[in-house]
Amino acid sequence: MAEKEIVISVKNLVKKFGAFEANKNLSFHVNKGEIFGFLGANGAGKTTAMKILCGLSAPTSGEISVAGYDVYAQREKIKRNIGYMSQKFSLYEDLTVMENIRFYAGIYGIKKNLIKTKALELLEKLHFLEMANTLIGSVPLGWKQKLAFSIAIIHKPEIVFLDEPTGGVDPVTRRQFWDLIYDASNRGITVFVTTHYMDEAEYCDRVCIMVDGRIDALDSPDNLKMQFNAANMDEVFIKLARNSDYEKV
Repeated sequence: MAEKEIVISVKNLVKKFGAFEANKNLSFHVNKGEIFGFLGANGAGKTTAMKILCGLSAPTSGEISVAGYDVYAQREKIKRNIGYMSQKFSLYEDLTVMENIRFYAGIYGIKKNLIKTKALELLEKLHFLEMANTLIGSVPLGWKQKLAFSIAIIHKPEIVFLDEPTGGVDPVTRRQFWDLIYDASNRGITVFVTTHYMDEAEYCDRVCIMVDGRIDALDSPDNLKMQFNAANMDEVFIKLARNSDYEKV
């Protein structure tokens, strides 16, 4: 069996803010094309870790590489080789669909003479051509979500980071969005996703659950359910959350 290519490597990641330790010796890896769920309650430390992996913040200590680049010395190269989508979709409401695509294509480093072609290809793929000149603020939420994800991978990054991308949308639209995630994964793009929906954790290849700045569980959803004698990932999450220092206060 061929050895899997590791695209994110984290060894003993520590992040401190003064005396407060937000990330406590995190160690994990993510394979190429994997859908990797990164879960935790608010304050667990997952957002801090994600910022480091995206090249937006430096760790206090540890050995971390993303897409083959070092988080200490090569943050700009990391940013060029990843995509990012947040819960708010990161789209500008007062720009049109086409203007958003062209703007982000430029941010992601697509050559100027290729941007228009890439934009038209994307609009055609999404069946959005008739909406090219529509302001984003007027686009339905589900369509906006699909557009934001497609823009995040327009430059064919090695990894796309999705920070609670399906917050506030209905279950049918959420399931359709996961079809886009599966398609990206099948094309070799690694998907690193945070979510508060435990049913979505079931869709991941592996799930990492953080509690109080540390990793308390990391395995496939099926293995975690067996390990914690749980019927679903919601039960797994609740059992781990009960061990939180926050819950004990």
